[in-house]
Amino acid sequence: MGTPDDGWHPGVTVTPIVLLIASNVFMTVAWYGHLRFHDVPLWQVILVSWGIAFFEYCLQVPANRMGHLQGYSGFQLKIMQEVITLGVFVGFAMVWLKERPTLNHLFAGLCLMGAVFFAFRDTAPRTHGGTEPSAQHE
Repeated sequence: MGTPDDGWHPGVTVTPIVLLIASNVFMTVAWYGHLRFHDVPLWQVILVSWGIAFFEYCLQVPANRMGHLQGYSGFQLKIMQEVITLGVFVGFAMVWLKERPTLNHLFAGLCLMGAVFFAFRDTAPRTHGGTEPSAQHE
């Protein structure tokens, strides 16, 4: 029988997700914000992007650390990050790049949601070492 700490705790486990969303805003700006500025030399774009990416790392690394300590597996964190990245990018592309997603993009997003389903389908608690706890016999 599990303990009360084995379940979902929205107040605790949402923090890494919020940090991942914030970090992905910085990452998206760093990677794609320059696409509207074709006249800026590439070396300057790279330096500015590195400066923006610093703030992304300041949020991404703690998000992953907290998430892992709170029970998310590395695989779950990575899949969450990818889905969040695409969600942030869609908004960014529509607002900043003035691009519209197509039906194919929608279908690709649905496939990613399937990945999320499978990544979180088995939500058995795990230890901080990344291994599954042994089955308990009653």
